Amino acid sequence: MTAPDFWDDNDKAQSVISEMNAIKSTVEKYEKLTADHEDLITMLELAEEEGDDSLEAELTQGVQSLVDRVSEFELTLLLSQPYDKLNAILELHPGAGGTESQDWGQMLYRMYTRWAEKSGFKVELLDYLPGDEAGIKSVTISVKGYNAYGYLKAEKGVHRLVRISPFDASGRRHTSFVSCDIMPEIEDDIEIEIRTEDLKVDTYRASGAGGQHINKTESAIRITHIPSGIVVSCQTQRSQIQNREQAMKMLRSKLYERKIEEQQKHLAEIRGEQSDIAWGSQIRSYVFHPYSMVKDHRTGVETGNVGAVMDGDLNAFIDGYLRSQIKQDAPEE
Repeated sequence: MTAPDFWDDNDKAQSVISEMNAIKSTVEKYEKLTADHEDLITMLELAEEEGDDSLEAELTQGVQSLVDRVSEFELTLLLSQPYDKLNAILELHPGAGGTESQDWGQMLYRMYTRWAEKSGFKVELLDYLPGDEAGIKSVTISVKGYNAYGYLKAEKGVHRLVRISPFDASGRRHTSFVSCDIMPEIEDDIEIEIRTEDLKVDTYRASGAGGQHINKTESAIRITHIPSGIVVSCQTQRSQIQNREQAMKMLRSKLYERKIEEQQKHLAEIRGEQSDIAWGSQIRSYVFHPYSMVKDHRTGVETGNVGAVMDGDLNAFIDGYLRSQIKQDAPEE
């Protein structure tokens, strides 16, 4: 049993409208940057002709503003991979450490939700498994918006926290790890073969926060793709049909992401390089004690404003990662 066709048609229409609006916004930003650049040139020429030093402060501020906006605009244009423009599926899985790691997972969940909201993206909770005492055992969200995956792919990997534990009566320092997986939300028009006989589908009662159907009907869906061993689940939609539809999107995305990783690994082997797959490797450290610092180990980008980062200020890290990838992909002269 499948969802009505008009649901898919509506989603595709919204996707097309979103892409058109993004392209229109890009053109408008370019025209505004061009106009502001011309205005600054005119102001500079006028100041030089009249020997007017009073415009120096205004010119300096205008140039700095233009440089910052051009840098941001440039980054948007660098998201040119075919799947960068898609929605993103983000999964968080705490590592060993029980409550410590589960609490760290909850903190990251909040951080990414804050970042998405500040960036104008829509967040939809797909699956949520609460921790035994605090935090989460796992969470899956969909981040919807143009280029959501293009930005969030910078976050894939293991995130490390160092802090004085609020759960340790002795006040000792603890280190916790949470893995973050990012996948593009693959649309139905991208060919990924999934055979019905390769699927094992289980239903169960939803356990997280939700609507009136939570804990009353077996509306939650868990799908196991037998050949790959990939397991996906969804419990937050109103019906079993909708949960199944969303779970199939997640499975298609996971299979597509695996296909991309296999291609990248193969290319790395051809080049004679060691492939450093983000999953399972520490990409960033968040140190709360004995000093305050967040540092990305791939790019060297760091900040001492831990509070701002945990409130969703991730753009410096995302910018640094994307630009480092552009440099790696650039042809040698």
